[in-house]
Amino acid sequence: MELKKIMKFRIFYKNFLIVLFADVLLLAVAFIGAHLIRFEFNIPLYFLSLMKRILPWVLLVKLGCFYFFGLYRGMWRYTSIVELLNIIKATTVSSILIVSFILFKSRFIGYSRSVFIIDFCLSILFICGFRISVRLFFEYFSKEQPSPIDFLSVLKLFSKRIKDSKNLIIIGAGDCGEKIYREIRDNASLRYNVVGFLDDSQTKIGRTIHGIPVFGRIDDVITIIKKVNADEGLIAIPSAHGEQMRRIVTLCNSSGIPFKTIPSYGELIDGRVSVKAIRDVAYRDLLGREVIKLDKESIGAYLQGQCILVTGAGGSIGSELCRQICRFRPKSLILYERAESPLYEIELELKQSFRDIEIITLLADIQDKKQLEKTFKTHRPQTVFHAAAYKHVPMLELQPWKAIENNIRGTANVVEVTNKYNVERFVFVSTDKAVRPVNVMGASKRVAEMLVQSQNSCDLSHTRFMIVRFGNVVGSVGSVVPLFKKQIEKGGPITVTHPEVVRYFMTIPEACQLILQTAAMGKGGEIFLLDMGTSIKIDDMARDLIRLSGFEPDVDIKIEYIGLRPGEKLFEELIIEGEGVIPTNHGKIMVLKGTDCNLQLLNGKVDMLTKIAEDYEIEKIKTKLQEIVPEYKPV
Repeated sequence: MELKKIMKFRIFYKNFLIVLFADVLLLAVAFIGAHLIRFEFNIPLYFLSLMKRILPWVLLVKLGCFYFFGLYRGMWRYTSIVELLNIIKATTVSSILIVSFILFKSRFIGYSRSVFIIDFCLSILFICGFRISVRLFFEYFSKEQPSPIDFLSVLKLFSKRIKDSKNLIIIGAGDCGEKIYREIRDNASLRYNVVGFLDDSQTKIGRTIHGIPVFGRIDDVITIIKKVNADEGLIAIPSAHGEQMRRIVTLCNSSGIPFKTIPSYGELIDGRVSVKAIRDVAYRDLLGREVIKLDKESIGAYLQGQCILVTGAGGSIGSELCRQICRFRPKSLILYERAESPLYEIELELKQSFRDIEIITLLADIQDKKQLEKTFKTHRPQTVFHAAAYKHVPMLELQPWKAIENNIRGTANVVEVTNKYNVERFVFVSTDKAVRPVNVMGASKRVAEMLVQSQNSCDLSHTRFMIVRFGNVVGSVGSVVPLFKKQIEKGGPITVTHPEVVRYFMTIPEACQLILQTAAMGKGGEIFLLDMGTSIKIDDMARDLIRLSGFEPDVDIKIEYIGLRPGEKLFEELIIEGEGVIPTNHGKIMVLKGTDCNLQLLNGKVDMLTKIAEDYEIEKIKTKLQEIVPEYKPV
């Protein structure tokens, strides 16, 4: 450790001496140059002798002022407007001091007044120019620290940069494109050379951003790519809607060069654009979901400084919930998950990204009531997000006892322990498949909804129990998008169940943001419904993914229709008969009136259903589910 400190000191001392020497040289040249300009490069002997006598004192005063104004404390590679203003201040003060001293001593008799005015201008010009040159050197060549006088290193860095850099064209000349350009410019290790922008705004075409021209419209992308010899493209329009992204992606695919994108503002959560966020264009970009406006104060009021528990923390929804919860700075976050690999991955990610939050990792199962009891007794969570569930429809149709054990009995366990330890909020993550279910998975989630809702509607608990119901999320484990992508990678065919099957889709970050918002809004007993937008044909989704991968549907990649799988239906619904939609103050969230308290459907029947499940009798399980959920119609 001591050796590192000594080495850092030596580097700092060496750099300080180099800059100090450069300042002395430049200030001397400025003072001598002022005399040369004043006397038209023919300095009289008297003024030449006078210049030699006062030069050391001029340098001493100026360097003293430079030191006083902190010009030797900054990192010159990061020279900014602040440093330039300090140079002007230091030069002004030093010139005033020198002139004042001469005026006091000799009333300027025998001195040329214009010399000091010229010297003032040249000093600012030379010193600012030197500082800017240092910054440009580090920005253009490397973030490494070669010796400033090692010209061989400079030459190597220059040649390496020229060789490795890729010409990048940015689609979108707005704030996002400008920020990305600045980050690429300031980080030479990225090895990108931005050659131009494209934008559909007529007011921007023909103008420049930091000296880089906006060549034309996005429709001209193919022509302009050839003109500027671009190697890669970047779509920097995070506010783009679905149709706009489809058009851009189609044009980009026709250009023949690889393209990446900046995620939507909804995916960026806080709207902070960074090079780190750049990724390949994905299907979720084509959805074009609107940006969600969160009431961060109300969410922070129940999350900040609290102990939060998330069941199913390793799953698609659970893991994203954990990421977004951490942004509101809870005191501790309990990751409750029975799959060790995803649990380890999310634990590692959160501990690296949120070092000031206590991350408690529990390899645990919601079916183990004793372990739930121990967890709640030890950590006393104040809010519970229950996202743990089996969701694979065909698999649960063939093994319905698993849905009973996990989705119903597991939920009942969590609800019971939540009541026992006086948790403030309980949020149950449900699905649109619970509405008029035709499969075991949907029926099991509907029973779980009834268990959760009855806690408040039947005055069984003081905890705020809430349900959030939404459709499919793009990119989740088990969704069609990863399946289609694998099929495309193998050259097809893509298997679609039915040409008319439709589903509602939203992105995982969007779903999790709305879950957090509903928890702040709920008073207890509500079923919140997330605005899923327009339903999407799975057939259209398959064709979009094929085009996104650079192929043509039914030409390069075939589509085969294989028929509906066990438990599937053509379309999903979001509201059960008898539930009335009540608007909320959030445009993306509706609340359902729900059904009245009816404990007769639940009393004893859930326990009977659990016992039947132990015998693995499929038909008996379905029959008992129909008794509890009359609207359940098995296909």
